Amino acid sequence: MSQKIAFGLGMLANQMFPAALGIFMVVLVENLGMPTWMWGITFFLPRILDAFIDPIMGFISDNTRSKWGRRRQYVFIGALIMGISFIVMWQLYRESGIDYNFYYFLIWSIIFYFGLSIFSVPFVAMGYEMSDDFHERTSIMAISQWIGQWAWVIAPWFWVVMYDPSWFPNADTATRTLAVWVGISCMILAMIPAIFIKSKSTIDEVSFSPLTFKTMGGSLKEIFSSFVEAFKNGPFRKLCIATFFIFNAFNTVAGFTFFIVVYYLFNGSSTDAGIWPTLFGCLGALSTTFVVIPIVSWMSKKMEKKKAFLVCQGISVFGYILLWFLFIPGKPYMFIFALPFFSFGIGSLFTLMMSMTADVCDMDELISGKRREGIFGAIYWWMVKFGFAIAGLLTGIIMSFVDFHPGAATQTEGAVTGLRLFFSGIPILGTLIAMWVMRNYDLTEEKAREIKKELDDRKKPVKKQSSAYLSGKLMSLEKIGSSLNSKIGIDLSSKSETEITTQFSEILNNGLHGLCFSPYVEGQETGDILSEKQIRRRLDIITPHTKWIRTFSCTEGNELIPEIAHKKGLKSLVGAWISDDKERNEKEIQSLIKLAEAGLVDIAAVGNEVLHREEIGEQELIGYIQRVRAALPDSIPVGYVDAYYQFLDRPALVDACDVILANCYPFWEGADNDFALNYLSRMMELTQQSSKGKKVIITETGWPSKGENIEAAVPSSLNAMKYFISVQQWAQSKEIELFYFSSFDESWKIKQEGEVGAGWGIWDKNENLKFNN
Repeated sequence: MSQKIAFGLGMLANQMFPAALGIFMVVLVENLGMPTWMWGITFFLPRILDAFIDPIMGFISDNTRSKWGRRRQYVFIGALIMGISFIVMWQLYRESGIDYNFYYFLIWSIIFYFGLSIFSVPFVAMGYEMSDDFHERTSIMAISQWIGQWAWVIAPWFWVVMYDPSWFPNADTATRTLAVWVGISCMILAMIPAIFIKSKSTIDEVSFSPLTFKTMGGSLKEIFSSFVEAFKNGPFRKLCIATFFIFNAFNTVAGFTFFIVVYYLFNGSSTDAGIWPTLFGCLGALSTTFVVIPIVSWMSKKMEKKKAFLVCQGISVFGYILLWFLFIPGKPYMFIFALPFFSFGIGSLFTLMMSMTADVCDMDELISGKRREGIFGAIYWWMVKFGFAIAGLLTGIIMSFVDFHPGAATQTEGAVTGLRLFFSGIPILGTLIAMWVMRNYDLTEEKAREIKKELDDRKKPVKKQSSAYLSGKLMSLEKIGSSLNSKIGIDLSSKSETEITTQFSEILNNGLHGLCFSPYVEGQETGDILSEKQIRRRLDIITPHTKWIRTFSCTEGNELIPEIAHKKGLKSLVGAWISDDKERNEKEIQSLIKLAEAGLVDIAAVGNEVLHREEIGEQELIGYIQRVRAALPDSIPVGYVDAYYQFLDRPALVDACDVILANCYPFWEGADNDFALNYLSRMMELTQQSSKGKKVIITETGWPSKGENIEAAVPSSLNAMKYFISVQQWAQSKEIELFYFSSFDESWKIKQEGEVGAGWGIWDKNENLKFNN
């Protein structure tokens, strides 16, 4: 609870600053004489800049290595900047003139919102990280919103203080003084999460992207990619769009409240209006604090978050309708009856949406292998702030459109009625659009719990699953490892990327010896049943570019691949998947033998990296190989596929194989792309030295186009093309049979190798050629 309260006090600061800002902004037009277009710009421009800084801040926060963790130091620094700049920005004097005050306020607003980005993005991410429980997340956000709502209870009373001559001679004088109190108190509140919320040291975290001046430029591209990738997440996209419409609509008309109460209910007299503008905001916030948030928290457990959201927003629409009828001149107390209904809109929005965003972060981790609360929080709040900026601009436009003039003793006919129409109409329209967007939101509690379980299972110690291994393996085998870091083969350093792409296309179109066939389409993973249609479609794509294909299994639809391939004139290196599942091993071996008897196997591979995964022992594997060898005609070579180094000290394994099938990956060794061919060449030489004169085939080698670095090995499209060109020319000149990995990107590999696992294909996951002019 102490952690929740600390987070809630930070939320109080996070909401008090904009709440006070919204109250004080009235002074700009009502007392300092700024025209409404200036008012709109002061709302719009700083918030737009702030919105574009947020994703950058999210990236920085997600990848910060420090003994304080990823977030706390930024929360503290941002709190300082916000507090100081908020005080300074409101030191406005009438005698300075409208133009001076406009530019002064605009500049300090930009500084304030810069501090807000530094504070709010990591602060919100801290909330997402506080729990991984579906309902506890709602509890955290409910408590923080309950505490934060007091900002909206307190802030409206500033109107009373500002316009009461017994307190201050005028509102601009009041604002200068109140800003000091707000700035200091909120600065202290904002520091509390940084001081008291626990966080683990990330100083030794190796998975983070580097944060240096040299790499920050490149990181901007990753930020943009993450932004685009996040928006491809359907549930998250719905959350952002729904929030944008609700929050944007609410804030577009929120500034009208003061003017409607003063000019419609009290005929333009702020003195007669007294505390009624204050009561509108204060009682609405109290309704949210003591009625809406507890009910929303209860509803989300009883009917799930999406249904609770739709019900709450429906109630708010009813409240906006009531406000049209209950603004009654002479009876200002009537609007109080609409406030509890009206408050369900914004009151439920962030309580539920922030909890749902935390669920989405789990979903993203399952897909991408990364925890990116900072990026998702930044993007979500980017939508909030972008909506806030648009709202500020629209507020000024609407006031000009209806010909409303703040500060004027009287208004033109229809001006106040126009404000009232927009006051009810825009929020109703925005809310209905948001409800329509959220109608198909499908990240249910059941699905969220399944994701949580899978993430927990993934974090348990598991056996190795792929060709990925610790870097430096080859270096450890070499007597003079430094000799590996030299260039051999074709020199591509003087060629442009366009020339390299052209050369890549020429080699691909001239045809390769072999390709590793990637059958799983987007949304599938190992264990799913492959259809003949998807196999045939993908083989149609690659057939013009290769003579051989390599498969990895003989069950679950994989057994269809050799027959279809042979009908297309392709030869097949057919693999039986061997693991610690003995029942499946029998099915795989029997299927491989059956395919060979049908004349569909040109080379048989019994197992793929099973020794690397440490699932069975060498003698058990040799037994499987010997069984297949005895069942197949001598014309079909039988071998086993594994990392090259597995054959170096296993003479019995080499004896059992007719052909040595070696996977060779300079990338996993951490090799610089310029030296990668030298690494590959040495791997081949070492394997040949241990092969007892048997043919060595490179069954896998490749270079990823995206993902995480492995020491000096950098994934990129350019590096992938350079490696492809060098390897193909080298293999052809040395008459080495080589199967390139891989034909298509497959997203399921993210679970095993992170983002880099899904970037090895020549074609992407949508079956489009990745590298072309």
